[in-house]
Amino acid sequence: MSSVVDRFMRYISIDTQSDEDSQTSPSTAKQFRLARLLAEEMTELGVSNVRLDDKHCYVYGEIPSNVSIDMPALGFIAHMDTSPSAPGDASHARIHQNYSGGVIQLNDTVALNPEIYPELKDYVGCDLIVTDGVSLLGGDDKAGIAEIMTMAEALINDPSIPHGKVGLAFTSDEEVGRGADHFDIEGFGMDYAYTVDGGVLGELEYENFNAAEARVYFKGRDIHPGYAKDILINAVRIATELERMLPQEQRPEYTDGYDGFFHMTQLTGTPAEAESRYIIRDHDSALFEKKIALMRKCVDYFNTKYENTVTLEIREQYRNMREHIEPHMFLIDNAKAAFKACGVEPIIIPIRGGTDGARLTYEGLPCPNLSTGGLNFHSNTEYIPVQSLEKMVDVLVELVKVK
Repeated sequence: MSSVVDRFMRYISIDTQSDEDSQTSPSTAKQFRLARLLAEEMTELGVSNVRLDDKHCYVYGEIPSNVSIDMPALGFIAHMDTSPSAPGDASHARIHQNYSGGVIQLNDTVALNPEIYPELKDYVGCDLIVTDGVSLLGGDDKAGIAEIMTMAEALINDPSIPHGKVGLAFTSDEEVGRGADHFDIEGFGMDYAYTVDGGVLGELEYENFNAAEARVYFKGRDIHPGYAKDILINAVRIATELERMLPQEQRPEYTDGYDGFFHMTQLTGTPAEAESRYIIRDHDSALFEKKIALMRKCVDYFNTKYENTVTLEIREQYRNMREHIEPHMFLIDNAKAAFKACGVEPIIIPIRGGTDGARLTYEGLPCPNLSTGGLNFHSNTEYIPVQSLEKMVDVLVELVKVK
């Protein structure tokens, strides 16, 4: 088993799911298990200035330059938490060797079927790390962590690789939109950085959604249904009425590319009270603001119709990084060159999501995003080819080389 695969399998065995309802930072204490492990491994490798933020669960380290010329300090960032969207215990993951192109049965009821997931056909002959069909795998973003750590090992063990100062940083709570909340940009000490938090091998992104979370609270008027005429106000029904009111063509299942969307992620409640949650996304800032305005307008309508029964909370999560990356397009050119030098065709696409790098870019650390090689993130059918993990290590090493 290669170093990057060994690391990846070790990291995913640790449950690090974050919790969007938690008010603590980190949102779950179990993220510290991986943070402490990474700090120990970095120290054992010989990474310099290793430090663990034992309050907010961030890990930092650096590898000093080994060249005499003045080079920009370049950082690499990945996140330790996994999505709350599916169970997080990936300890039963396994490697399906030499994939033949057929169905991979993950358990009695869940399978990886190329008729449903046609991308599988691109990995015939590869060794696929798959789930047990119950939990997610955790490649988002423990694949990025394993790739960065293995790159660091290569640089430390082979001083013939010329490089400037290289930084390593691992964050908590990215999946709940708080990964950059307590990131120490000044202490990190890098001029530029890349997040390693993407999808299929070769992806290179410097555009992402503008993003917000909306929580809508509905206060109903409940009564025995036999006596409800002209009295009952059903909070759950108002919540579903709001969902029907929003543009149906702007749901994620009908959008791609640069299209934005409204996505209901949760609906709970009773006739007396209900809550719905949405994520609101758009690459275009003007269209993003229009989506926010439409949500507010809908709530105003319901408060007129139903006597002030609806409350809206909107929390902005991150912004499109493109305008702040464009003055530093050498970061994109260098990444493209590194992919090509390793025999990988770059795939430049907008992120239909976001990364810690979007926030960090806005806060002064230009930070585009690189692939990890994984697929089907946030689901119990997540998988990643071993060969993609290994190739991304080559790409990262190539990227830091002084040419």
